[in-house]
Amino acid sequence: MRRLAAPRALAPLRRRAFRLLAIGQVSSNVGDACYAVALPWYVLAAHGGVLLLGTVLAAYGVPRTALIAVGGYASDRWRPQTVMMATDAVRAVTLAALAVSAGLGPARAVVLVPIAVVIGAGEGLFLPGSFSIIPSLLSGDDLQAGNALASSGTQLATLAGPVVGGALIVLAGPSLAFGLDALSFAVSAATLAGLRRVRPMRGDAGHETPAAPAVGRLLRSERVLQIILLVNLAANFGLGGESEVALPALVHGPLHAGASGYGAVLAAFGGGALLGTIIAGPLGRLRRPAVVGSLAFLAEAACLAVTPYIGATAAVAAAMAGLGVLNGFGNVLTITAFQRWAPPSALGRLSGLLMLTSFGVFPISVALAAVVVRHWGPTPFFLLAAVTLAVAILAGLSQRAWRDFGAGHQTTTPEPAHHLEGQSV
Repeated sequence: MRRLAAPRALAPLRRRAFRLLAIGQVSSNVGDACYAVALPWYVLAAHGGVLLLGTVLAAYGVPRTALIAVGGYASDRWRPQTVMMATDAVRAVTLAALAVSAGLGPARAVVLVPIAVVIGAGEGLFLPGSFSIIPSLLSGDDLQAGNALASSGTQLATLAGPVVGGALIVLAGPSLAFGLDALSFAVSAATLAGLRRVRPMRGDAGHETPAAPAVGRLLRSERVLQIILLVNLAANFGLGGESEVALPALVHGPLHAGASGYGAVLAAFGGGALLGTIIAGPLGRLRRPAVVGSLAFLAEAACLAVTPYIGATAAVAAAMAGLGVLNGFGNVLTITAFQRWAPPSALGRLSGLLMLTSFGVFPISVALAAVVVRHWGPTPFFLLAAVTLAVAILAGLSQRAWRDFGAGHQTTTPEPAHHLEGQSV
């Protein structure tokens, strides 16, 4: 009997290596969502105070940002799965220690700050590898579907994890939620250990050769790389403050919706992002993925601009759902184009640069949002976020290098390498 072909969107699951990766990453993402609920509850409920919570979050965020570039180099030098496995193993032990500490007594800075530093450092080292590992497991034709499946798993975990974490806290306190996070990292490390002998699909990105391109030279000589980083930097300038400051201020203030309304708005965005990644997965190679993704981001900017004016929690949730669809869809297309374009031997370092432009601007964005919202309310910052996103995307579209980025003339066979210095701009 003839076997039925798997749908394009599910084709990556035929590869055992990708299935292992997906299982491990969904597990760790669920654990992270539990941790995100348990940490503030543990600190605030145990009379640690907002100051301690802010200190712990800063102790996490600073090393995460500082070590992203180091993680990119390590990913290229020792292969992504090796770096990811090592950092997950360390974080599993660290979270287990936090679970024990939470079970023994109240939150203390002397315990929480060093733990936060280790977890943040691990995340910074991990992130570039998580970006560059999928091209080493999948052929070019399956890459976009693989990115969509990976993003969908993250969104599902983000939706389900807080529910699981909240239930665990109610049943047994934050210690059990921290313990589940530790277990999830152990599961992820075990699945990544199973990938260490997998042969890369696009050349061995884990071993440097004399022919490997120097990232500094690529950054100086390749206009498209400069455009990508500048567009990402400008586009994220307003988005961090919008999501972390302006949106909760809008729901809490003008809408008077309370915590349940805010939760519904966040869930709507998450559900929309999940749908957007699902839509992008089976599309295959587009002739101009950067252009299509840019149009989605411009529509996202329009959603941002109208959000503070539509006047009801349900309407804001609908706008956030639409924003999530467009964001998830555009991200899958542009990330896949970037992965196909970058030399495999430099993908980790280039991914680190890309993430640094996202995470590096976050503190500035939230600080600016706090000032704007305090003096003029949330509406102006939604407009600022929409304008900066739209201007960044339009500036990119004005450049031929961006419009041609990821163009469909590339071959459909697995790429041994696409050296950026060989492309004409």
